[in-house]
Amino acid sequence: VCDTGDQQTTAAVFVKESAATIVETLKDVTSCEGEDAVFECRLSQETAQDAQWFLGDVPLQSNEMNEIRVEGTRHTLILRKVTLEDCGPISFKVGQHTSVA
Repeated sequence: VCDTGDQQTTAAVFVKESAATIVETLKDVTSCEGEDAVFECRLSQETAQDAQWFLGDVPLQSNEMNEIRVEGTRHTLILRKVTLEDCGPISFKVGQHTSVA
């Protein structure tokens, strides 16, 4: 705001969050049936952008079978007590970036 007494003008500043990139990609995991499988990915920055985990084409959410954690720039997926049906590609997507294992 600029106010001269009898005149006033206002403006606004808009800041766009810069896009996060994946700096530590996913690594393949081999687990025995009944064990947990842990996948980690690290981003270039903490971000408010939507990050999503997938098993094949199915988006994953935190529940009793999957635990999704975010600690700073580190994103972790834990598949609890995996079965043979859990075999397949795991992917992590943020913005336009994807990592697959």
